[in-house]
Amino acid sequence: MEKNIDLLHGRILPSLTALAVPIMATALVQTAYSLTDMAWVGRLGSAAVTSVGAAGMYTWLSSGLVTIARMGGQVKAAQSIGEGKREEAGLYAGGAIQLTIFFALMFAAVTNLFAEPLIRFFALNEDKIVADAVVYLRIACGLILFSFLNQTLTGLYTAAGDSKTPFLANLIGMGANVVLDPVLIFGWGPFPRMEVAGAAIATVTAQIMVTAVLVAAAGKDKVLFPHLRLIRLVPGKFFKVMIKVGLPSGIQSMIYSMISMVLTRFVAAWGDDAVAVQRVGSQIESISWTTADGFGSAINAFVAQNYGGRRSDRVKKGYLTAAGIVCLWGLFTTAVLVFGRVPVFGLFIQEPEVIPLGADYLRILGYGQMFMCVELMTVGALSGLGKTFSSSVISILFTSARIPLAIVLGKVLGLNGIWWAFTISSVAKGIVFFGFYQVVLGRLKRQGTETEEK
Repeated sequence: MEKNIDLLHGRILPSLTALAVPIMATALVQTAYSLTDMAWVGRLGSAAVTSVGAAGMYTWLSSGLVTIARMGGQVKAAQSIGEGKREEAGLYAGGAIQLTIFFALMFAAVTNLFAEPLIRFFALNEDKIVADAVVYLRIACGLILFSFLNQTLTGLYTAAGDSKTPFLANLIGMGANVVLDPVLIFGWGPFPRMEVAGAAIATVTAQIMVTAVLVAAAGKDKVLFPHLRLIRLVPGKFFKVMIKVGLPSGIQSMIYSMISMVLTRFVAAWGDDAVAVQRVGSQIESISWTTADGFGSAINAFVAQNYGGRRSDRVKKGYLTAAGIVCLWGLFTTAVLVFGRVPVFGLFIQEPEVIPLGADYLRILGYGQMFMCVELMTVGALSGLGKTFSSSVISILFTSARIPLAIVLGKVLGLNGIWWAFTISSVAKGIVFFGFYQVVLGRLKRQGTETEEK
């Protein structure tokens, strides 16, 4: 069966759907990783959830670094494929992997060296929570290389029109994680009870398995990976172009996570249970945003290849088709979070005093899901055109507004005011991004495909 989908010709909806469905399924599988961890860790109590949540903020922060390599490599490789320059695409792919390895090793060293002060930033109340968070951070971030490689390799497979291989690789990883989590957390069979450390080891082991599958499958690819020469140092001009494309998205991701870290510190003022609610709630909500982000990766590859192939008509139609699909997904997740909030949250934390707090989180965040989905899909489309700077500016401005909003609304509505700050900013970003892309589409119609930012 042909794994690489032709994005330059044929009907748009079947091509886009064939690429997007495995990516969305992959996103759901990756979400299942986190939800599985959280379900088992939640059985240790809200304190353990808080530990994993605090440490997990830094794994989220790390995604900004790998985004520089992944986004730059994916966009430029896809554009080169669209232009028929596969050797050039291979150079971008090799450069993306080399950048990924460098960033991973650097981040691992820093987080292990400063693990305790990094966790202390959140002003958590119990020493045991801090100690567990430090252990989780050192394991998860010390071996962040495999998570980084998985993200970049997934981006490169997507650029080549193959979204099935990353899905299968992540499905295998999820299976390993499902088995290893209870075994290592609770010490089943010959394994000792490791609790939070066990959750970290299970996740990293699953990530290693995903990397192994992705690397092994690369030999069967016929579009991109045959032109990749990893041991050869890629010329500097390719790194310069990739960093130019990927840096705005990377900075956006890091600033977004930093803002969330500041808001987590605000949340800690309501106690460690409030931090646990934010951690679990965000993982549940990730069913929506990781899937929309996955669809954004599909529209990114679609737009990039057609932009490279000078097919502006398909760029426009592809975006509008994708917008309709993610709007439906956003409405579905809104219904799940709003109407199923109590039983869904209760799957992860059983303390009766915490469940009402979590239900409020899901209800309030649920109202903004459709707008958030449109935002993430539009960011992917803009990035496919090389317009990463514009999308980053919009996202940073509106996400930064969460801090003053949280301060004001927190004084009026308490903890729920912080959750409303998230939702209000998501609604605003979705509306602005959709409107901005209409302007870009208008420029494409008037100027052809000469829209890449200088």
